[in-house]
Amino acid sequence: MLEWNLPSLIDHTVLRPEATKADVLRLCREAKEHRFTVIFVPPCYVDEAVSAVAGASVRVGIPIGFPLGGHTTKAKVAEAVEAVSRGASVLDMVINVSRLKSGDHDEVRQDIAEVVAATPKVEHKVILETCYLTQQEKLTACRLVVEAGADYVKTSTGFGAAGATVEDVRLMKTAVAGRAKVKASGGIRDWKAAQAMLEAGADRVGTSASLKILEEWRASK
Repeated sequence: MLEWNLPSLIDHTVLRPEATKADVLRLCREAKEHRFTVIFVPPCYVDEAVSAVAGASVRVGIPIGFPLGGHTTKAKVAEAVEAVSRGASVLDMVINVSRLKSGDHDEVRQDIAEVVAATPKVEHKVILETCYLTQQEKLTACRLVVEAGADYVKTSTGFGAAGATVEDVRLMKTAVAGRAKVKASGGIRDWKAAQAMLEAGADRVGTSASLKILEEWRASK
């Protein structure tokens, strides 16, 4: 069995719409306590999160174009630039699903590339929202993400019709062929599911069930 330093592979997340500032600050405390290296919070709480994890080895992540991806490129760039200016160092942007499914591949590539170019010193993941894509569209999306210069392809927002699957992680891992990494996210609620994603080739796991997963992982060792 493969061995992982699991806390370092989890993006500890609170993005549900009813999450409060107290929830965000609790997430920050948990990240420091359990040594999660990345947290994801709503953009409006970037200042609080950056302040709360100051001095710790925790990077603050912000979603861009979330959760539907249909924002204009200018709006996504503005979101990204503001988040980074306030201290975020990881950005997970939603691909323009509608443009992708319309066959507007140049527009999809440019959308991603402009965000990457505007925020060159941070990590970029692109959420494909795989539940809405055909197999060919998933492959095309992976190619466009790589061509646009992003660091990761990511399965899901967690707000779509379905989340990550082992099959999609394997497909995406093969499609990027080492030119980008893979993040599995959406519906990963226990260690068994997280382990399956990692064994399928995921480099990171995004989840709001981090503490439960960590507890089960430790119990299994």
